[in-house]
Amino acid sequence: MNNRITAMLGVEHPIVQAPMGWIARAQLASAVSNAGGMGIIETSSGQLEEVREEIRKMRTLTEKPFGVNIAQAFVRDPDIVPFVVDQGVKFVTTSAGDPNKYCEPLKKAGLTVFHVVPTLDGALKAIAAGVDGLVVEGGEGGGFKNPRDVALMVLLPLIRSKVDVPIIAAGGMVCGRTMAAAFALGAEGVQMGTRMVSAAESPVHQNWKDAIVGAKETDTVFLNRHGPGPALRALRTAKTEEIDRNPIGDVRPEFARIRDLYFGGDLEASIALTGQVAGRIDAVKPVAQIIGEVMDEFHEQMAVLCRTYA
Repeated sequence: MNNRITAMLGVEHPIVQAPMGWIARAQLASAVSNAGGMGIIETSSGQLEEVREEIRKMRTLTEKPFGVNIAQAFVRDPDIVPFVVDQGVKFVTTSAGDPNKYCEPLKKAGLTVFHVVPTLDGALKAIAAGVDGLVVEGGEGGGFKNPRDVALMVLLPLIRSKVDVPIIAAGGMVCGRTMAAAFALGAEGVQMGTRMVSAAESPVHQNWKDAIVGAKETDTVFLNRHGPGPALRALRTAKTEEIDRNPIGDVRPEFARIRDLYFGGDLEASIALTGQVAGRIDAVKPVAQIIGEVMDEFHEQMAVLCRTYA
């Protein structure tokens, strides 16, 4: 496919892997890049020496392009921009904060910068800051969210009607049909989180993958809408159901044992950030198969629509 996203990122397919903390590292990201998509390395874990090593591993696992995410709310190192620039990547996504903070120095260093936005106001602010493109993120996606969540079906065409930069759609992206729908609404690429968490190359424990495969479309909860701290969408478990029924205020302490959940398989140890699209995932598959099937179905659905309605 040739469009603005593939041209800007240097990838074969306009599919980006979401930058999940602790998860978006070399094992998963290299599989995405090798399959023709854009693998992303996270920095939200705050473990920059580990991240540096993961980027080193990436260069041994793939010769394809990959990027880095800066999740601003979790940045602990004031030198995060020089750190990212020094890694030699050409693409960075910024999120969870003011796009003005890092956009200018990143662009001055020659990087392509996309900012993640959950609202039209956020999109316009990012455009004014000079970003090259946007990741438009609907409230159905997993992870930390705007407490006033908006579904991608509403948010994406709204933002597209006001801006002309390339847009990557995030939230509910799982297959060729959802990709075709996103393109119809104004996107030129898609970002996948929960689908990649459940992939064969994902480093998370099999218990979490099995929970995603077994989930219904109603098996996520939206927590902490009224703060303090971030709102979030997560897998429905005994812990998250209890927090949903009896809000505890700041949920951030609940992430103290996140690695026990992610890599130890204890789904009650912390909060498993998961999108509603878990209800559509019915098998663990290799990344290359996921991306191949998405692209095949995308082209098939576009052709069907053209034949039916042109």
